[in-house]
Amino acid sequence: MGKRLIGSVGLAPGSDSGFDLDTKGQIHGYTTTQYALDVGNDSDILVCDSGEASGLKYTANTTSFVVACSDETTALTTGTKVTMRMPFAFTVTGVRASLTTPGTGANLVTLDIEQGGTSILSTKITIDATETTSTTATTPPVISTSALTDDASIDFDVDQIDSGGVSAGLKMYIIGYRVAH
Repeated sequence: MGKRLIGSVGLAPGSDSGFDLDTKGQIHGYTTTQYALDVGNDSDILVCDSGEASGLKYTANTTSFVVACSDETTALTTGTKVTMRMPFAFTVTGVRASLTTPGTGANLVTLDIEQGGTSILSTKITIDATETTSTTATTPPVISTSALTDDASIDFDVDQIDSGGVSAGLKMYIIGYRVAH
């Protein structure tokens, strides 16, 4: 008796079985008929999305690095708070920061992220007085260097503290995706 695979069906080109894959990386999908889903961009991931006819789509593999730059209760001081090495090449799409205790007074809490000693921001991250997040800042940060290289030294700096000197519990976030390798 010959060997056979149980539960497998071989699809042949040109058959009535819907064999329609003709490009590297395509996968079969189904809406009301069979179709070929083309591969996404480098580093994209395949996700379920009920808003898509097929229920599937490729999207950027967005992730983040969250770095605690102080303890939760001690008032911030200026200077480099954390230095880390990038574990892989990374494309930055967003940056932000948060505080547990908001600052007071006229000065903004002003923050920077540097790669190899050079800022990746043309407009630094700020947190307005009485706010706990940079997402509500009057002036949003602007990324000037989005490419972080593998093993690059990354510094998280406090350039200016609030004039009340009470802000504490700083976390900084780098948002983006891993560069395909």
